[in-house]
Amino acid sequence: MNIKPLVDRSIYVLREVKARFKNPCILYSTGKDSTTLLNLVREAFFGEIPFDVVFIDTGFQFKEMYDFLEFIRGLWGFNLVRAKHPLAGKIDHKVTSFFDCCNTLKTQALRTVIEKHGYDAVIAAIRRDEHYIRNLERVFSPRDRSFRWKIIARKKNETGDSPFLSLQPVELWNLYQTRFLNVHHVRVHPLLWWSEVDVWRYILNRKLPVNPLYFSRGGYRYRSLGCKCCTFPVPSKAKTIKEIIREIEESKTSEREGRIQDKEKIMRKLRALGYM
Repeated sequence: MNIKPLVDRSIYVLREVKARFKNPCILYSTGKDSTTLLNLVREAFFGEIPFDVVFIDTGFQFKEMYDFLEFIRGLWGFNLVRAKHPLAGKIDHKVTSFFDCCNTLKTQALRTVIEKHGYDAVIAAIRRDEHYIRNLERVFSPRDRSFRWKIIARKKNETGDSPFLSLQPVELWNLYQTRFLNVHHVRVHPLLWWSEVDVWRYILNRKLPVNPLYFSRGGYRYRSLGCKCCTFPVPSKAKTIKEIIREIEESKTSEREGRIQDKEKIMRKLRALGYM
């Protein structure tokens, strides 16, 4: 498959961000998607990463994720900003729900770092095919001053077929709305139309470094990376990128099968409050 059209469109979006916003940042998790996004930024800006790179440190990530973060920073060079809530690594999951944990350690930490540094655009590596609620997203997605993701509003005069009005910008023919009134910041999603296998093909094509958690050890590997408390390995014998691609092409299971499902069920509520 030719990945050039995907790459070209993503680079176009990233250059639009640089042209339209004063102080963007890019979220980095050390996962395959965000590593792909970070390298696309390098492609868009001739080897440079002109945005702050924000790592949301929950205190519960795997050691391999912290190690890979430092490896990538040393390899590519960028200004790293750590977003860390005071309760990072201290929450007791026996008494705290996954909703409250994610909302505190990720959403609130992100809110604090955006306020502190005055970011007006936050670039994230989400994809529509990863989770059904992300299928509702737009490439340029405004957030209000309460960090809420507002999809619809009730009409003052309930005329027509629906009493609701869509608040999402229309994006057709690679034309994007980048200027919004009365918004706090804009989330930007340059990988929204990519698939899981597209990401791996790009990584293979560009020979990018990969977090070792993705490769099989003892018959298991991580297909999706998150915190230790809500992420689990899945059965796999894939020890190379080519084997991972082949496995995905033949798989009938969800990419997020290794995530705790209680959290998956509350994803819509989390994203409405500003979650990635």
